[in-house]
Amino acid sequence: MSVKVYNKLIRDKIPQIIEQSGKQAVIEAVSGKEYLELLNAKLGEELQEYLESQSAEELADLVEVVYAILDYNNVSLQEFELIRKQKVLERGAFKDRLLLREVIDG
Repeated sequence: MSVKVYNKLIRDKIPQIIEQSGKQAVIEAVSGKEYLELLNAKLGEELQEYLESQSAEELADLVEVVYAILDYNNVSLQEFELIRKQKVLERGAFKDRLLLREVIDG
């Protein structure tokens, strides 16, 4: 028998998937600050995976973690979208693909 240790946040259906493959998943429910810390670690993990693959699937994983962080902070998707749109109104988006090279002080 071999044991592989992960100690990372997983999606809700992963234990079932593991057990369907004939293995045993040892899980624990987390909450509070520990949950937020694990979400933040997962955000970094998913970002790295996206940067390496550039795939829409990894980007979807990244967004799922963002949604979980919003939920943790009691921010609805509607409220988040309003915040995003307000920032676009105030500062723009990235559609023009602008690169700031320098700012010269007069």
